[in-house]
Amino acid sequence: MPIRYLHTMVRVLDLERSKAFYELLGLRETRRHESPGGRFTLVFMAPPGQEDCPVELTWNWDGDPGLPADSRHFGHLAYEVDDLYALCARLRAGGVTINRPPRDGRMAFVRSPDNVSVELLQTGAPLAPAEPWASMPNTGHW
Repeated sequence: MPIRYLHTMVRVLDLERSKAFYELLGLRETRRHESPGGRFTLVFMAPPGQEDCPVELTWNWDGDPGLPADSRHFGHLAYEVDDLYALCARLRAGGVTINRPPRDGRMAFVRSPDNVSVELLQTGAPLAPAEPWASMPNTGHW
């Protein structure tokens, strides 16, 4: 039986703040579904040209009191990027904490406003070690 990837869903507490985070990563809104009866909004975001690999941001209009403060019940999202250092610099400039800096030029971890871990992997060979990343310590956890 064939199987096809559809999306990864994450619950968000502040739709606009979370959407802004994923936009900093380079994702764009591909579609949206508003459900007045169910009192929720679904926003699908994906990298340009990869609309078949979206993240579904689920926002419940009346809040989500059952959502843990630290969403560790979810593993992580992973994205391959062409320039790990440039993306980390853009995220940092946008106010995002780099939890696991790309000291090795290969991998970094950040967290969304809803504590969703996002792994960023350098395409191809790792980049040469460079500052400020090479000496930057971990912050928090991922």
